[in-house]
Amino acid sequence: MQKQIDTLEGFVLIRQCVNINPNSMKRSISLLILVAAISCNEKSPVTGTPPAIDEASTRAVLEHHWKTFAENDLVGVMEDYAEESVLITPDKTFVGLDEIRENFEFAFTLFPRDSTRMVLQKTIIEGDLAYIIWSAESPKLNLGFGTDSFVIRDGKIIRQTYAGVAKE
Repeated sequence: MQKQIDTLEGFVLIRQCVNINPNSMKRSISLLILVAAISCNEKSPVTGTPPAIDEASTRAVLEHHWKTFAENDLVGVMEDYAEESVLITPDKTFVGLDEIRENFEFAFTLFPRDSTRMVLQKTIIEGDLAYIIWSAESPKLNLGFGTDSFVIRDGKIIRQTYAGVAKE
C-alpha cells in the first residue's frame, strides 16, 4: 500500500535529514522538490482502473495488421498507422508514416508472400495494449521468435515495439 506524504511530513523528513547529516544539502534539496511536487499534485491516487477502452477495436486493428503483414500488403499495413505513430526496433526507431513504410518495405523483402510461413503463436489484448508472439520461416530469414507490443487508439497503431531472434 502506498502512503501519501503531506507537506508537513515532508518538511519534517527534510529537517531530520539536515539534522542528521549537515553535509547532505543536495539530498535535502532533491527531497524538498519531491515533496513539493507530491503536495502540489491534487489529483486522486491511481486506482488501477484504466479508462474504458474498446478492446474489440484494438483486436480488429491487430487482426488487420497481422493479415496485411502476412500478405505483404503495404497499403493495408500502412492503413493501421497515423503520422504520429512510432515503431521501435532493436536497430532503429521509425517515426511517422514515411519511416514506418520504409521499415515494412524492407521487411517484405525478408518475408516474401509466396515463400514465407508465418505463425502467430500468442495474442494478448488488454484495453488499448496488444502483445503478440510469432515466428516466420522464409528463404532469406528463419525468425524463431518475434514479438511486438502495440498501443492502439482511435483505430490506429500509435506505438509499436518489435524484437526478434533469428535461428541459425
